[in-house]
Amino acid sequence: MTKIGVIGSGFIAKGFVNALADHTLYALGKVLTRSTIEDRGDFPHNSHMTRDLNDLIANSDLIVECSGDAIYACDTISKILEANIPVVTMNSEFHVTVGSYFVDKGLVTEAEGDQPGVLAQLHEEAISMGFKPLVYGNIKGFLNENPTSDDMEYWGNKSGISLDMVTSFTDGTKVQIEQTLVANGLGATIAKDGLIALKDDDLLHGGSILSEKAKELGEPISDYLLSPKLPAGVFVAAEHNINQKEGLRYYKMGEGPYYVLEKPYHLCHLEIFKTIARVLRGGGVLLDNSTMPTISTATIAKRDLKVGEKIQKGIGSFDVRGIAVKIKEHKNHIPIGLMKNVILKKDVLAGNELTFDDIDIPASLALTIWKDIEKKALES
Repeated sequence: MTKIGVIGSGFIAKGFVNALADHTLYALGKVLTRSTIEDRGDFPHNSHMTRDLNDLIANSDLIVECSGDAIYACDTISKILEANIPVVTMNSEFHVTVGSYFVDKGLVTEAEGDQPGVLAQLHEEAISMGFKPLVYGNIKGFLNENPTSDDMEYWGNKSGISLDMVTSFTDGTKVQIEQTLVANGLGATIAKDGLIALKDDDLLHGGSILSEKAKELGEPISDYLLSPKLPAGVFVAAEHNINQKEGLRYYKMGEGPYYVLEKPYHLCHLEIFKTIARVLRGGGVLLDNSTMPTISTATIAKRDLKVGEKIQKGIGSFDVRGIAVKIKEHKNHIPIGLMKNVILKKDVLAGNELTFDDIDIPASLALTIWKDIEKKALES
């Protein structure tokens, strides 16, 4: 029986471990956590928990990484790949920050379940049917770029997810990170800093507008629709050969020239199993950040930041948020996945982009890797 190890002990990990216990083909190995194990009575099968990475590696045939922490994942995945163990992630933060470095170091793939992995699978289906994708689209129901802590605590408690997670969803950081990964991994670009974020309750109408923008740019784009009425899924807007117009009309796909393929749900921790099966049968990588990314997720101040202030964590904070940008147009920007335990060296006004000149940042493997990734991207 294949032993599956897990990194992380939050919402995704809990759901995945519960589902894994019912699986007939896989067994739970170890669960690597940074929390105090004795205090984690809330975690299912917590007898499998460990704080020792070597213990995890020794008890795993494949590892699922879902910590949501780019710097931590960088450290752990680097050692796991040295042990020649495949890694399936639900951690787009890792991929857009340092994932490109690991593309040729071993098998690391984002999983189906979160929107990027679901879009990658939909992309494969579209290509196999002869569609020519123009838009890789996410669907977001609500956006508030600067929510209050009281609101976020309320919604976090109601949803059973952490404060930083619900905040990153609400302020748009999460969707910006996801669409950065989609752009790099599927060979697309972005139409503008921060994405178009079109408000439209009609998927075909909105997808067609975004398709026109992609045609104008001459390459596919990664973006999202903002609608409280559309399902919490993803879509690909695409063209097809004119000789398929009659058939696609019969299949209720509309008159063209743009057609929308939709997946109206994403079941994060449950769909990870599909990618595990893909990897174990030799199907290879579903989605990664590519060896030469062109898009990153930069850090924007939510409020006026002052010299000497410390930002403990950028993603999901009330200090900063992330937006998708072109690396070549934002030299020296700070990927929001690196914004951890940084201290301000300069004042930064609300709405402005932070650069490395503005902060003192701790040394890390992730920081070193990012600097190399940025250098190659700027020279390409």
